[in-house]
Amino acid sequence: MTMAARPISSSSSAPAPSSSESELAPLLRKASPAKPQPGAPLAGISMATVVACNADDDDGGFCDVTLVDGHRTLRCQRAASCLLLPAPGDTVMVAGPHDDALYVIAVVVQADRRSATLAVDGDLRLQSKRGGIAIQSAGTLDLQSDTAVATRAPQWKLTAERGQCNVSELDYQGAEVRFSVLVSRFVGHACEVVLDRLHLLTRSSFRITEEIEQVRAGQIDIQASRTLRLHAKNTLVTSKELIKVDAEQSHMG
Repeated sequence: MTMAARPISSSSSAPAPSSSESELAPLLRKASPAKPQPGAPLAGISMATVVACNADDDDGGFCDVTLVDGHRTLRCQRAASCLLLPAPGDTVMVAGPHDDALYVIAVVVQADRRSATLAVDGDLRLQSKRGGIAIQSAGTLDLQSDTAVATRAPQWKLTAERGQCNVSELDYQGAEVRFSVLVSRFVGHACEVVLDRLHLLTRSSFRITEEIEQVRAGQIDIQASRTLRLHAKNTLVTSKELIKVDAEQSHMG
């Protein structure tokens, strides 16, 4: 007896998944990130553009920023770690737990890269424990202080092609001073010098006194190798005990 073979249909369905696979499928499926909706509370870190900035505020300075979505303008406080002062037009990073406590944590892109200001509310100290600190400027280096400028170091060195110093009052205290100059000029109204000893060596000395010159000394010794000349309209030489003139020739009159 001949038996006909049953044709196998090519459209037979695949075996149904087990119950365990159907339960894991939703967990393995990657959820697409939700898009921020306009007006939703800020979460995490967001990019923003500075609209206005007030660095002189008592609370450390605040900035009005517009988020990247362009729908909201929020007020943020500059974080302590953000030393670079934001300016209008800068692109900044904003972070905070909610809209009422947002902080500008960094300035990403400056609108004007020609100038930058590092600002803090209190005292600022730069310290290098093992190395040095170098400040280099391609332009003018300007140091300003409302109270005082103090420098302390075992050695102080200054090198410049030209210097100018304007000081209303100068008080110098030191053990020793040395000046090595080619030309020295002093112009002033009065000069007072109090010394224990004055030692002056010159090749030539020229001095002019228009009015009065007075010398008070316990003993005066003047010696000239060639000529000693005293000339005046009136010359008075007085002595209480002795006047001595000693020479090979003496001319009177």
